[in-house]
Amino acid sequence: MLRSSTLTQSVTVTCVRHSHRQWFQSIPVNYRFFDAARNSLSSPNSAIFKWKRKANYNRHSSGMGTFTTRALAQPLQNADELIDSVETFIFDCDGVIWKGDKLIDGVPETLDMLRSKGKRLVFVTNNSTKSRKQYGKKFETLGLNVSEEEIFASSFAAAAYLKSIDFPKDKKVYVIGEDGILKELELAGYQYLGGPVGAVVVGFDRYFNYYKIQYGTLCIRENPGCLFIATNRDAVTHLTDAQEWAGGGSMVGALSGSTQREPLVVGKPSTFMMDYLANKFGISKSQICMVGDRLDTDILFGQNGGCKTLLVLSGVTTLAMLQSPNNSIQPDFYTNKISDFLSLKAAAV
Repeated sequence: MLRSSTLTQSVTVTCVRHSHRQWFQSIPVNYRFFDAARNSLSSPNSAIFKWKRKANYNRHSSGMGTFTTRALAQPLQNADELIDSVETFIFDCDGVIWKGDKLIDGVPETLDMLRSKGKRLVFVTNNSTKSRKQYGKKFETLGLNVSEEEIFASSFAAAAYLKSIDFPKDKKVYVIGEDGILKELELAGYQYLGGPVGAVVVGFDRYFNYYKIQYGTLCIRENPGCLFIATNRDAVTHLTDAQEWAGGGSMVGALSGSTQREPLVVGKPSTFMMDYLANKFGISKSQICMVGDRLDTDILFGQNGGCKTLLVLSGVTTLAMLQSPNNSIQPDFYTNKISDFLSLKAAAV
């Protein structure tokens, strides 16, 4: 269901039964995503039309169909209007707040301005290498005053998901990942490694190897009911500000390939974290703006949650990628970096 907005529009396209097959084959499905709640999996795909099989497409008995499209993203021109229209801003971190260990210009002043206007700020990252507490230290090192309660990493999401399903404390979790996942599992009261394994959690792991794949595969295939949980499926990540590196999706893909099972994804763009945040803070999702640099995680995360979305071009996605005819994920707005909130605000005044 598309929100009522100056940036979205519904277009009805009618096709007759005898030409439907040919027309359908000429246009690929727009996108699919893994929704933890419905336990279904899919991946971004290119298309002009947003095809949402259940929500936005209906075939009538006459063979006619209705399709919904989203208007192209618009450049952010009036920052005040967007700021005043929401209560909460959710920011991705890498590519939005920092790149590697380098703070992006204008971030401190922008966050201070939003806080001065009474906005709630939340920081959500798919990078599972750190716990919330460890991310808090990184924010502090970069000179940003961000509390642990405002940080939600996919490492935390994995532990939170296990708690949400009352995962037995007598079962252990095999982790393919780094320290962040281990610390969050400890805080949630879960044991990892050894003993009967009831869940395999896979995140970004710079020490990934064949033996981890094999042990994880055995746990998933040989233990009845063993869960396969992924913190995220990001293809690339920024270990430095200079280049992209293979992301957690490569580790998840290896386990998916060997087990022939698809994981339950708890990070973006899954709706699990959005639902968790909305419930924790008592936020109406229509009062949230998701700000990120990736179309298939950040922007899709916001759209899946029914939020407003702002793409910043300071990270992975370029303007050419956004405007490519092969891209079907369109945010409400786009701008160069979050500090444009300050310059566009001044220009409006």
